[in-house]
Amino acid sequence: MLVFATETSCDETSICLMENSSIVEHITFSQEIHKIHGGVVPELASRSHLEKIQIMTNELFARKNIDPNEIDVFSATCGPGLIGSLLVGSTFTKSLAISFQKPFIPINHLEGHILSTSFNNDIKFPSVVLLLTGGHTQVYLMKDECNIELLGQSVDDAIGEAFDKTAKLIGLSYPGGAEIEREAMRGDENRFIIPKPLAKEKNFNFSFSGIKTHINILTKKNKIDKKFIQDLSASFQKNITEILIEKLDRGLERLNHDNIKVKSISVVGGVSNNKFIRKNLENFFSKKNIKIYYPLKEMMGDNAAMIAWACIKNYGKINSDLFFNPKPRLSV
Repeated sequence: MLVFATETSCDETSICLMENSSIVEHITFSQEIHKIHGGVVPELASRSHLEKIQIMTNELFARKNIDPNEIDVFSATCGPGLIGSLLVGSTFTKSLAISFQKPFIPINHLEGHILSTSFNNDIKFPSVVLLLTGGHTQVYLMKDECNIELLGQSVDDAIGEAFDKTAKLIGLSYPGGAEIEREAMRGDENRFIIPKPLAKEKNFNFSFSGIKTHINILTKKNKIDKKFIQDLSASFQKNITEILIEKLDRGLERLNHDNIKVKSISVVGGVSNNKFIRKNLENFFSKKNIKIYYPLKEMMGDNAAMIAWACIKNYGKINSDLFFNPKPRLSV
């Protein structure tokens, strides 16, 4: 089965051509315009998608010498995300499906992340999925690929948002995740004591907005020089990692009491690129004999490959629906 998929939920314009379990071509354009604003501007994001997606698709078809009539299924992210961005990608992809009289399968962006590790791993169930992105921090239980249950999520800011807001407060550019990780490599991770909201509760819920408030206070009490930026980045990164580990550990205890023996953890989403977080998660859970899985690097951030893969995994379970309306708050 040959699938063409698009992903435009936020500020990445991504297209993918996937045949069965092989990526034929995958192109992702990251919008640079948001750097000057210190965050994503929805109107600019949707305009950029509109400018790029048709050009990228024509180039892909020409480079791979693909006749669109050969494509079996067209698929697009239809939520959650920015409504303008979702409309651009889904409308464009629906128009292709109509033109070539092929099925259109709407895909949930979050489910794309959740299923992404099964592309390159043989998942051991039951499995917990830790989803870490700019817009979401969620934990799911997968008893199998068809049985996905939300266990908990952030009650305020997402983890990626916490990275971005912290970076902005200390003068680093957007997106802040990679900037903080780089500065943290030279910093003293024990210099600042940062609060850990909800960390002691035996559930999978998170809270990050109070951390941002605390860091804002620290920036007003200290001189923001290179040393401060490095030490605060290191302390923040360590604190965030400890919260993730503590919450997962306490949550897994609760599942164990309910007689659910988790065999693996999948860490997905753009924040899963952070090497410090990955290393510490691996060190902690290796002692508990719980395997940790990651997607391919190109399937970690917002990308069309995970949408194509989710389409293939769901084909036959989700009907073609050209009238599916994009939903900014679509849930799994």
